[in-house]
Amino acid sequence: MSAHPSQGEGGSAGTERALVLHPDILSDRDRRPAAAGLAEAIALARALPGLTVVGGQVVGLRAVQPGTLFGSGKVEELKRQIETDEIGLVLVDGPVSPVQQRNLEKEWNVKLLDRTGLILEIFADRAATREGVLQVELAALSYQRTRLVRAWTHLERQRGGLGFVGGPGETQIEADRRAIDEAITRIRRQLEKVVRTRTLHRAARARVPFPVVALVGYTNAGKSTLFNRLTGADVLVRDMLFATLDPTMRGVTLDTGQKVILSDTVGFVSDLPHQLVAAFRATLEEVLSADLIVHVRDISHAETEAQAEDVAKILHELGVPDDTPGIEVWNKIDLVPAEERQAIETLAARRPGVLTLSATTGEGEGQLVGTITEMLAGAFTDAELSLTFADGRQRAWLHDARVVTGERQTETGWDIAVRWSERQKEAYARLTGDDPGQDHALDR
Repeated sequence: MSAHPSQGEGGSAGTERALVLHPDILSDRDRRPAAAGLAEAIALARALPGLTVVGGQVVGLRAVQPGTLFGSGKVEELKRQIETDEIGLVLVDGPVSPVQQRNLEKEWNVKLLDRTGLILEIFADRAATREGVLQVELAALSYQRTRLVRAWTHLERQRGGLGFVGGPGETQIEADRRAIDEAITRIRRQLEKVVRTRTLHRAARARVPFPVVALVGYTNAGKSTLFNRLTGADVLVRDMLFATLDPTMRGVTLDTGQKVILSDTVGFVSDLPHQLVAAFRATLEEVLSADLIVHVRDISHAETEAQAEDVAKILHELGVPDDTPGIEVWNKIDLVPAEERQAIETLAARRPGVLTLSATTGEGEGQLVGTITEMLAGAFTDAELSLTFADGRQRAWLHDARVVTGERQTETGWDIAVRWSERQKEAYARLTGDDPGQDHALDR
């Protein structure tokens, strides 16, 4: 099965002609529809500037060949196609071992990237902040180090009785490994400095601890479009995978007057390299500590259910607590055919915490804002604080945070009624240096 898509983003200006291959391993019981996998792989390739995607193909495999991934007949057939189409880069939508990569590059005389390598390239191109750039570099080096060690395994087996045969190979292994390790150590130190700066910013926000609402979802689900509509921001929006990479945060005032922080995060994708999941755990800390998670789904996509499962899996890998309140938004409802839309809206209405919406047209926006308001209100508890006149700093903090619902002056200070989230309660405890649940606050 072959597909020959038109040139994608920047197609005519591409400097490298690329062929996308999607291995369809017949023995893999959990495999997704091959056509959908190929379409996503082509979209990933188009997201990388400087490429002209001239073709895509699903390659059926009964079994993976250890040395070349594909069978010898298919390798020869693809070689002829690569030569005819003047391909310079082959993108394999799946894992490719270092040995397979080396053999195929030699046989086809091209550069080859597997899915992990392609995603790392895209992230490297899109990272805009200093932290994002460093995290991508760290992930790429970790990936390269693993492949380097495996690629040189054959040299480690060449040891002679006196070590003369294996010596040069081992020296090269150690030199390359040491160079990568030194680079990793240097980047981690730089990241520590960036993280300290971000921690200071986080502490500043904690002094006025508005609830955090995090938008998460599969890449290209429409998170940034929704973010722009809710906040009036101008985050880049394009019909492209990973159009935005670095998280963006904006303040939003709800109809009740409650101010929240809305966070737009990087989109997820199936088989996200574990190096990137680890590297971006720090960047996604706002999701880890969010008061409310809004999962944005492209309900018009044929693979929307599988994409939702991928998002849930990655959130679990990141360590997001299972009990974090959440809303599931079925976005792009305007793109669903009329004959299917009624059934989808009926299904959403039967599921608690599920809404249909079009971030493009604004349909359903009011219901989403109302639901966010209600859910945040449900996450708040009431408390009474007794402050002395010497506690003016704490009183000012409470008013700045807009958690005060009532106040009465006494002979020694103030009795203040508050309604706050667990995050605000903990921030107040850090401010006072004691437990608001005991000395100063009595939960009702």
